[in-house]
Amino acid sequence: MAADPLDTLRLTLMQDVLPVGLAMVERVRKGGPQQVMAAFDGSSSDPLDQLRREGETAASQVREQLDRVSPGLGNPVMKVEVRDVEPAPSQPDQAAADPAELQARLAAVAERLTLLEQRLAPPVQET
Repeated sequence: MAADPLDTLRLTLMQDVLPVGLAMVERVRKGGPQQVMAAFDGSSSDPLDQLRREGETAASQVREQLDRVSPGLGNPVMKVEVRDVEPAPSQPDQAAADPAELQARLAAVAERLTLLEQRLAPPVQET
């Protein structure tokens, strides 16, 4: 499946450029341009990756706000290819499954859910 160049550009902007830019803005706000230049002083083998990590939290918040305006704007929807896959010969046929085994498993799940509900229920306070 060929990728749409505009979608690829938007994804790059949201995942790479936005975090780096926000990290640089934060560094300028805290310590001026010298703080930005400090990222490129040679102490880090990949200064852009370091800036990307620094700005990821702020970029994530910006992407979430953009998604509130229009879903998929901040966190682009990834296109996927969906196709049917034939079950492998080693997998049991769903139609041939034993109904008694299914009932037993469902009963076990129900018991576990009941136990979980009991554990999660707030304790009853006596007055």
